[in-house]
Amino acid sequence: MKARFSRVAALYLSAGISMSEDQKNINFEQSMEQLEALVQKMESGQLSLEDSLKSFEQGIGLIRGCQKSLQEAKQRVSILVEENGVAELKPFIDDSPND
Repeated sequence: MKARFSRVAALYLSAGISMSEDQKNINFEQSMEQLEALVQKMESGQLSLEDSLKSFEQGIGLIRGCQKSLQEAKQRVSILVEENGVAELKPFIDDSPND
C-alpha cells in the first residue's frame, strides 16, 4: 500500500494545482486518510477520465497541505530544539519496525 501511495504522491508533487478552501481546513492525519482513499479509488480503474482528473487535482491539494503542515512542524521543532541561540541538530533515529 505504501509503495502505491508513494508513487501517486510523487505524481501529485510534480503538478501545479492549487489547494481548495476545504483542503486548507483539514489536519494532516485527515489529509493522509483522504489521500489513501483517493489512491485506492484511482487504482481501482473504475473512475472515468474526468473523475480521475478531479481526484488527481484533489490529491495534489491534499499533498500541498501535508507539505505545509510538515514544514510548519519542522520549524516549530527547530525553535524548540534551539538552545542559547544556537540550534543543535541531532540525527533522527527511527526505531520503528519497517513494514
